Amino acid sequence: MKAQDYPRPAVAVDLVIFTVLDADLKLLMVRRREDPFSGCWALPGGFVRVGAAADQGEDLDEAARRELTEETGLPARSVFLEQFHAFGRAGRDPRMRVISVAYYALVSPELAPFAVAGGDVAAVRWFSLSELPAAELAFDHAEIIAVAASRIRRSLDSTSIALELVPRSFSIAELRAVHEAIDGVTHDPANFRRRFLRMVADGLIEEAPGQRVTGKRRAKVYRFRRPRT
Repeated sequence: MKAQDYPRPAVAVDLVIFTVLDADLKLLMVRRREDPFSGCWALPGGFVRVGAAADQGEDLDEAARRELTEETGLPARSVFLEQFHAFGRAGRDPRMRVISVAYYALVSPELAPFAVAGGDVAAVRWFSLSELPAAELAFDHAEIIAVAASRIRRSLDSTSIALELVPRSFSIAELRAVHEAIDGVTHDPANFRRRFLRMVADGLIEEAPGQRVTGKRRAKVYRFRRPRT
């Protein structure tokens, strides 16, 4: 059989973009301007561009970075971006068979205010994950969000993923606030300190110069050992 004899599903990328603002886990959504689901909230994303003949078009990571910048205005090279799952259930897009490769993105609180609508979206908005209007979301994006949230929660203690959501140097209390926002629960300070010390012992975190002054109290500050992207 020739290549043109095989079925050709479309390939898209979808971006689940998180930040932590005011000790709350936030998710960036875009309001769709076009059908299907015109006017609904959706994840930023779009189709992977395919070339002709010898030029086969962009790769997945390139497509994800392009969609991030086009639809949200956020600088792709300053945002942590990682592929985490593929979604290909038949019927997930009413237009055609579409397989979507999903990425989660972590945006530092300093960058979050600079998100703006671009491309073919009408608006952008940071939603609290706990207040997301799941019934109003386009496509199967509620499912994609749930999988992404589960993935980052599982990665908190074993990777330096939280470094994208805290200042360059941070106190134990500041890191605990980020973990609480992502986990959605309040952590006992003593238990979290033991958890924190395990991350230090595992080489994820090290003490940093300086102190954090809060009121009359001074606290040591730390940093992740992996350089921030």
